[in-house]
Amino acid sequence: MDNKELSITSDSEYKKLLSELKEKVRSSQLKAAIKVNYELLDLYWTLGEYIVKNQEQHSWGDAFIKSLAKDLQKEFPDMKGFSETNIKYIRRWYSFYIKGLQGVAEIENNDRNSKGLQPVAQFDERVINHIKQIPWGHNQRIINKCKTIDEAIYYVDKTIENGWSRNVLVHQIESGLYGREGKSITNFEKRLPALQSDLARQTLKDPYNFDFLTIREGYDERELQKELVDKISDFLLELGEGFAYIGKEYHININGG
Repeated sequence: MDNKELSITSDSEYKKLLSELKEKVRSSQLKAAIKVNYELLDLYWTLGEYIVKNQEQHSWGDAFIKSLAKDLQKEFPDMKGFSETNIKYIRRWYSFYIKGLQGVAEIENNDRNSKGLQPVAQFDERVINHIKQIPWGHNQRIINKCKTIDEAIYYVDKTIENGWSRNVLVHQIESGLYGREGKSITNFEKRLPALQSDLARQTLKDPYNFDFLTIREGYDERELQKELVDKISDFLLELGEGFAYIGKEYHININGG
């Protein structure tokens, strides 16, 4: 590193600029991850809707789920979200919120009708969009632990607000936070979790999101390893006799170790 480069890297303005750029990179990464997460859950919601409606229409049982899982996994082998177990979770997730929203809509419509007002929309799209802002693992735990849609939405909102990890979310539900201070959520604006929060980290590394894009975390590392091995092999061949390449990963004992 020459003196000019050293002076730039030690300059306070440069450090400030670098810090701002790092923050923008992290923010963009998180926004992209949240967008992918939203699209995945939007797909799950549509899948849940298809399953519920077709099972009701055709009286199809769990054999339908089993066949669907098998055929989707065959077509999309890298997506773990199409296992039979997860598809049942998707159906349950969709049903939980749809039934809850139907119940809320009926109560509100009856109240509005008694006052001579126009009925509200049957389903609140704001609620549906809200639950798609947190990772699938968080959604699974919420429907496992919560009994009502009001309680579920409360924990969705608190998860986003506080950047809770899945473990913290479960702890808060089991400790009865909603019962102590719960209230109906009416503000469904989209907002990003804090960059350094556990929620942000889990969203960025959610395996369901990676599989949705058919991307594996270790992909680049494996490709790099293969490239290095190929280069080493070519280099040793050029050296001629007296050198040997004995494999990609070979344990060598030193002093009996």
